[in-house]
This record gives sequence, C-alpha cells and structure tokens, in this order.
Amino acid sequence: MKGEKKFLAGLAAVAEAARLADVDVISSFPIRPYTGLMVDLSQKVANGELDAEFVHAEGEHAQLAIVHGASASGARTMTGSSGVGVTYAFEVYSPISGGRCPVQMVIADRTLDPPGDFGSEHTDVLGARDQGWILGWAETPQEAFDNTLIYYRLGEDQRVSLPQFNCQDGYFVSHIPGEVVIPEKSQVEEFLPPYKLAKPLDPLRPYGHGPQIYSDQGPTLQLQRAILMDNAKEIIPEILNDFNKIFGRKYDSYIENYNPNNANICLFINGAHAQTARFAIANLKKQGVNLALCKLRFVRPWATEEIAEALSQYKVVGVVETNNSFGISREAGVFTPEVAASLYNLPESKRPILISFMAGLGGEAIRLEDFYFMAKKLADTAARKKIEKEVYWIGFEEE
Repeated sequence: MKGEKKFLAGLAAVAEAARLADVDVISSFPIRPYTGLMVDLSQKVANGELDAEFVHAEGEHAQLAIVHGASASGARTMTGSSGVGVTYAFEVYSPISGGRCPVQMVIADRTLDPPGDFGSEHTDVLGARDQGWILGWAETPQEAFDNTLIYYRLGEDQRVSLPQFNCQDGYFVSHIPGEVVIPEKSQVEEFLPPYKLAKPLDPLRPYGHGPQIYSDQGPTLQLQRAILMDNAKEIIPEILNDFNKIFGRKYDSYIENYNPNNANICLFINGAHAQTARFAIANLKKQGVNLALCKLRFVRPWATEEIAEALSQYKVVGVVETNNSFGISREAGVFTPEVAASLYNLPESKRPILISFMAGLGGEAIRLEDFYFMAKKLADTAARKKIEKEVYWIGFEEE
C-alpha cells in the first residue's frame, strides 16, 4: 500500500480522509465519543490544512439541517454524533435522503439512555436504519479511513445520490489507535471525483426541491429511494474494485468470509468486535475447534443473495447482536430476522441452523472467553443438529 504510515485512532483517521476528500462544509455539536472528530477537523481548518466552512450548531437537529442545506447547494459535507445525539437529529434523516443529498454522518456508537454508557452498542444508528441512508461499520481505524472515501464515492454517484452513516464502534475504534496508511492526494483524486449535484440550489437557476411539491409525490419518492438503494447495491462491486486497485486493498464488496481452518460453524458479525473474534479463531484452532467468521461490510444496502451464499457453506451460524430491538422476532437484535429472511429461500439442505448471541450491550467488551463460549454452543448445536436455545445473553449464561 502506497502512502505514509501513521498511528491513529478511528476518529483521527476519518479526519485525515475528510482532509484528502476536500470536504466543504462541516457542522459540529459535542457528544462523546464522536467529539474527537470535530476537534481534529476544527484544528485542520484553523491551521489551513482544510479549506472548509466549520459551523458549530446549537444541537444535533441543527447539525443535520446545516449540512442538508449545504449539500443541496452543491457542497461536500460532513457531520457526526453518538448515542442520544443520533436520535435527537432523527427528524432530518428522511428529508435528507428524500432530497437526494449525499451528506456523510460519522457515528461513533454509544449506548442509548438508559444506561447511556460510553461504548460500542450499535442500537443508536440502527434505530435509523430504514431512513434511506447507506450504512455500515469499520472494524479498524484503517477501515474507518477507507470507508469515508468509499461512502462519499458511493453516495455521491448520480445513480445513487444518498446520504451515508459512516459508523465505527465508540471507544473500540474511535479512541484506540492502529496503523493507518494515509495515501497520496493523487490517489484520492483518482478515486473520488469532485462532488457535482445534478440540480443544486442556485438563486440564478431556480429549481424546486423538497418532497411536498406535488400532492401525488409521496409514493413516487418512496419508490425512488428503494430504486436508489438497489442501484447502490449494484455498483458497490464496481466502486470496491476501483478502490482496491488504486489503494492496494483487498476489500470484499458485501461480506468478508473468513474461514482459515475449513470450519463448518460460523459467526455473523459487524464492526470492531470482529477483531477480537479473529484472535479467538486462532486460539480455538489450537484447542481443536474450527470456527469461521462472516463480517458484514454494508448493513444498507443489505446483500441478501450474497449473505445467503456465504452462510450456506456452514451447518450452524451464530449472529452476534451488539444492539437491542425489544420484542423483535426470535427475541434477538435487528440482524437475526434479516439473516433468517436472507436464508429463507435456500434449499433445506443448504440452510444453516441459526442461533443468536446478545453481546457487547451497554458498551461492554466482548472478551475472548465470550467467543469461546459462542464457539462451544455452535459446535454443540452442529453435533446435535438441533437448537438447544435460540438466543444467548453473553455474560448471563451458564456453561
């Protein structure tokens, strides 16, 4: 990989990516753990490293309103938040995607109140998963840097024109440094063209924007967003191929199928805890247990066929849920029903048994021992060929 190696936390890595992407308008409001991003960006603007308008808002709702207008006027924008800040801005998410404004919002996750802990529960942004935004998590600071550029390229493509939730786990990625290769400016320019909105707001060229212009526009706008998300799904391989070629990476388009030991049991996971799971897989091999990992790269758009194909290789799949959805089907988190739906049309012989692990809630770490427990339950289920229990709450279960 060409470029300068730095030791950066996830938020600092995103700030470097924003600098190289020549972001035009930034809106801020403090809430931990994401606040460090705005500290870094404000310093870059003050030092002349980034020529951007930096606007400090009076709250998260205003943050989104600022970048909404700026994006509609043709500016490349960035904002962000965490936890209850994400929910406070909720009203503005649908108008931004409905207006086809490719705003990028950086989320460093934390638990909602209660308990409101500073950690990597994903419930905050997953509450907004159906608002028409591209959505996914970074596992490492390097991936946080890379996703920033990938999401801008995808969201700003005129076949898509959708906003993006660029997520990283609070503390585990946002504050823990890792090695990040910062590419040359010429590489970024080759990959990410200047932002050009098809019909920007311009007093010299009036054009009507907004979802309430025509009385019959409601269903049309909803269908339009569905089509745009389908378009995003279709062009992700094209964009990842360009990214890998220019920057020397090896990212999979939708889902990373990590199975170094030819295992028949698998964890389905996203975000920073995949790193710990990789260490667990190596240690479990020494203990005579083979475990695989399928890491999701995009939550929206959801890659139904690709997920089904990847998971059909396994006898038992354990969905690691770092989120809450109280009262949901199968009494787990938001991913379990989506995975089950993705597997539904597979022949019975290729459809794995599905169980769920509620873990990392309240911002807790998922330890190696927790992954060993999951592997034992997956292996036991594979041996019995039937489910003992559909959902396990990690840390509250007996062996």
